[in-house]
Amino acid sequence: MRIDIISVQPNLLASPFQHSILKRAVDKGLLEVNVHDLRSYGIGKHKQVDDYQYGGGAGMVMMLEPVVSCIEDLQKDRQYDEVIYMTPDGKTLDQSLANQLSLKENLLILCGHYKGIDERIRQHFITMEISVGDYVLSGGELAAAIVVDAIGRLIPGVLGDETSALTDSFQDNLLAPPVYTRPAEYRGWKVPDILLSGNFPKIEEWRYEQALKRTEDRRPDLLEDG
Repeated sequence: MRIDIISVQPNLLASPFQHSILKRAVDKGLLEVNVHDLRSYGIGKHKQVDDYQYGGGAGMVMMLEPVVSCIEDLQKDRQYDEVIYMTPDGKTLDQSLANQLSLKENLLILCGHYKGIDERIRQHFITMEISVGDYVLSGGELAAAIVVDAIGRLIPGVLGDETSALTDSFQDNLLAPPVYTRPAEYRGWKVPDILLSGNFPKIEEWRYEQALKRTEDRRPDLLEDG
């Protein structure tokens, strides 16, 4: 999978893809992430990428020409399955959407900044709009990193155990059950006996019951959606 990201603050994305699981994905050649500095397409001597909004009002708006030039330049080399805009009023990212996007080959993500982007970009170039929650960030860079992380770990071969992602929270609309590791007892706090039994069908049954109970207690809305 290849993911291109357009940003006015590319340095914000320097770290997330150089560590842990995403670095492993990149090193294995399973994921390619390229960050493009929008200011390279800026207008005039000062490489301007934002301007005042028509009709007045506080906040600058990302200009049409630099964004269009950057997108069309990238589209010369490949066809994108989705051109995604990170915005608070987009579709909220969830596990189902992450699963869907992990099956794509080429994604282009535009990070919003300032007051947003010229609406004509959304009308003529954007195919999907994603939000990471009902709050506002200073820009779309951190949100884009979340999207890349959520879908990158689902690519076959990225995780050491291929089944690990299948037992994550929100798969099958359930939260993950409790997990334990050694020692089996610490300060009198014991691991449930069933997990030490070696009876794997019973263990899976227990895990499902615990996942269901945790979901009922903490996120009953997930069971309603299911």
